[in-house]
Amino acid sequence: MIHPSLPLSASGHAPEPAVVSRHPPRYTNEVATRFEKEHLVRPLSTIPAVVGFILVLALTGCQDNHSHAHEHESGEQHAGEGSEESGTRLALNETYDEVRAGARLVLSYDSTAKSFTGRVENTTDATLKQVRVEVHLSNGTELGPTTPVDLAPGQATDVVLPAAGQSFTSWSTHPEVG
Repeated sequence: MIHPSLPLSASGHAPEPAVVSRHPPRYTNEVATRFEKEHLVRPLSTIPAVVGFILVLALTGCQDNHSHAHEHESGEQHAGEGSEESGTRLALNETYDEVRAGARLVLSYDSTAKSFTGRVENTTDATLKQVRVEVHLSNGTELGPTTPVDLAPGQATDVVLPAAGQSFTSWSTHPEVG
């Protein structure tokens, strides 16, 4: 018996059930080529753009204030200078005492005088040209550089960098040569 809700064909018989295949339909070469172009070739054409974008992100991400050579107003970089900051953050009561590029810097913060005071000394057998000192405060302020001086072997000079009016919790410093 035919179910009353099923439509009848023009001949009065129930329609044939649709054939369901478990296999995907076969495409002609034209359809397959169009499919490949739309779904395989187009995504491949975006690869250079994606790779370029990733490279730009990677290169700009590597530029950090603590990892590149310090550039002065003249735009020149100085050999033997190393990274811009020592990377060592000091508390207000700590003393910096390190040799960098042949210049030994001993510096501390004097809270009474509200300034950084110390000494920079040439530890090499050659004259160090244009030795100067900078201090980087935790609030982002840079003090210095001091006036550049040439230091003969074994020669030292006093360093004073005022920090009046600055509010900070830590600091870093470094001597620069050249």
